[in-house]
Amino acid sequence: MAHRRPNSDHRRTSLKSFASFPSWPFCSNAAHQQRLVSVQSILSPPSHTGLQCNSTKTRNSDNNHHRRLFEYFLVVSLQKAKTGGHYVPEVTQQFPPKLERNLKFLRETEDQLKMIPKFCFPDAKDWEPADSYPSEMFSFALTGEDGSRRFGYCRRLLPNGRGKRLPEVYCIVSRLGCFKLFSKVLDEVERRRALSPALVQPFMRAIMEAQFPAPGRTITVKTFLPGSGTEVMELFRPSDSHVEHVDFECLFSCLSVRLLLRVFASVLLERRVVFTADKLSTLSQCCHAVVALLYPFVWQHTYIPALPSAMLDVVCTPTPFIVGLLTGSLPQLSELPLEEMDDEDTILPSKLQSALENVLERRRDRLVSSPPLDHLGTVVTEAFVRFFVELVGHYPLFFFSEWEDDVSSAPSVPCAFQREAFRKAIPSKTTRRFLEVFMETRMFGCFVREREQHGPSLNGTGTDIRHFHQKIRKRMKD
Repeated sequence: MAHRRPNSDHRRTSLKSFASFPSWPFCSNAAHQQRLVSVQSILSPPSHTGLQCNSTKTRNSDNNHHRRLFEYFLVVSLQKAKTGGHYVPEVTQQFPPKLERNLKFLRETEDQLKMIPKFCFPDAKDWEPADSYPSEMFSFALTGEDGSRRFGYCRRLLPNGRGKRLPEVYCIVSRLGCFKLFSKVLDEVERRRALSPALVQPFMRAIMEAQFPAPGRTITVKTFLPGSGTEVMELFRPSDSHVEHVDFECLFSCLSVRLLLRVFASVLLERRVVFTADKLSTLSQCCHAVVALLYPFVWQHTYIPALPSAMLDVVCTPTPFIVGLLTGSLPQLSELPLEEMDDEDTILPSKLQSALENVLERRRDRLVSSPPLDHLGTVVTEAFVRFFVELVGHYPLFFFSEWEDDVSSAPSVPCAFQREAFRKAIPSKTTRRFLEVFMETRMFGCFVREREQHGPSLNGTGTDIRHFHQKIRKRMKD
């Protein structure tokens, strides 16, 4: 079911049971113009140079002075509210116990620490003590004032004990996007905390003091466990940074290829997207996977993979967002002034969409007929990277500066992007029409702004879009 607020020209895409969406047929000129105006109104700043972007700061945030695997570890528990009979989430353990006073964004960090319990228990109001609950892994993202992102990796489970009891969440907050690495750390946290809560802090100190892993490298962490002696843990950081925190298996098990492409099209045009699911793990995995499909572009707007029910008003904002809602919040969502929309099947250029759909359908057939393969992420992301290579892979040819006529091979040269010439270079009319709209999105504006500031060189060494440039070079040679 897809909705928008009445008397608003901004578009909302909502995914119920993991998918459904917005309006207007793409074939008519009036509809195309309406869509273009809508995206322009979302972008809104007077010039592209005024944009503040999530880009290098987001993907390479581990290159700043925070050279640790994580910033803090928290245990969040449900406590009885002072008024009323419901429960509220509170931090019951924190490591390090105090924040460093020399942190540049100390106040921001303190504010985020206050919000983290709500993201650990977005469904706090629905909980009652239980005698069984399957352990669940999920994650969320925190966006700083400078556009940088921290990731929260969470394990929710019932603590040891007998009888009915409330769950708790172990949460690691890090600037490093690597879901599998921190899942392994939380496995060990769970094991040690089951033996004794006192064993957790020495282990997390060892993790914090470990060498920061370079992409594609493995580090070893030695820890001591009473009764077992010294234990060695190996932690591997994948070399492909833009998918290292993503699991595509969940996305493909929840969405058909057709629905996935409708989601992708809506996110490309920076609409408002709502995922709904019964489990936090499903919400976080699907949201992270969809955002990863945008590479080499970066989602620039509100991003909350598991929206606390107390923050449901976020879906009434006129700006783009991607949020996840547990199905328990659907009754509240249905009471909001939303209106159905539907046009996602006609957004993407037809030939590019067909090529993408064929690759994904073949991949889905293999998933159904045989056990999942480890390289699913590579197959899926390569299909979407090829889509962007075909769509915008000619972009380096349209940067010029007053010093050089063509800066496509000159590193770190400030330059200007020739927008209209770039769009008109596409021979397909339908692709040009799509580009006209996509070029007005904030993610495209930020992508171009970075290239204007630092140069679009295909020979550059920046890890942000190196893989994308490799694919562009290969296409040019072919």
